[in-house]
Amino acid sequence: MRHHEVVAVVTQPDRPAHRGQRLTPSPVKMRALAAGLEILQPPRLRDPEWPDRLRALGADVAVVAAFGQILPQAVLDAPRRGSINVHGSLLPRYRGAAPIQWAIMRGETMTGITTFQMDAGMDTGPMLLSVSTAIGPEETAGDLAARLAALGADVLIDTLARLDTLTPIPQHHADATLAPRLKRTDGHLDWQRPAHELVNVVRGCNPWPGALTRGPAGTLTIWRATALAAQQALAPGTLERPPAERDELAIATSDGWLRPVEVQPENRRAMSWSDYLRGARVAPGAMFAKPDAVRPAS
Repeated sequence: MRHHEVVAVVTQPDRPAHRGQRLTPSPVKMRALAAGLEILQPPRLRDPEWPDRLRALGADVAVVAAFGQILPQAVLDAPRRGSINVHGSLLPRYRGAAPIQWAIMRGETMTGITTFQMDAGMDTGPMLLSVSTAIGPEETAGDLAARLAALGADVLIDTLARLDTLTPIPQHHADATLAPRLKRTDGHLDWQRPAHELVNVVRGCNPWPGALTRGPAGTLTIWRATALAAQQALAPGTLERPPAERDELAIATSDGWLRPVEVQPENRRAMSWSDYLRGARVAPGAMFAKPDAVRPAS
């Protein structure tokens, strides 16, 4: 890190992953090993020995990003100047584990990065710097996460460089919104909803957990889609050609149509919507089911 000495890297323990469930280090650990840094992998930072172990490192400040554990105040206070978090939203909006996904799923057009001084609450500490950025109309959660990661690094470096002069600003807790960890069912598509809302679910659930529906050919994950405003008088979930559309079939919603762009049938590779329609031999009039009929992916 520019102009700073990294005294240690704290990351999650190695986890089983990939075929064969081999113990696999986190990407953070791999980068730290390549840089020759000291690495700590506590199973639980709430265990009583960790505040003293962290304090013994002699760090001026800790930087926390997507660590995945609630950190007790004793751990946050171990560095001389406390702990700073890099968060993927404009706080106090979208506090929690999935701010990027929920911002897209709820139709936001702006988001950003906030650095703040951590306290024992969930993203509730006083803010240091915020930088905003527009959310692209077709941007997925994966696309936006990659872009915010680069922006977050820049905002963090700026925060550390200005730490002596920045005035922490308390958050207005009454304006807070929550962004809890996604569940598989958050991606289940309810065709009774408006088309643009369903497209936002598709975008926000890409790359995980995927937007799911069940059609006549089985469970289908929709990875990318567009909304069509053409009027329709069909039951939501019906596959048909929208008015003035000569070729591509689309799925009726409560107020228009959703046209998938990229889909993935169960146990198959991802493919274009047109390839899926040819291979599955799904005809106009076919129905796509409500979420309560969708079998969760294994």
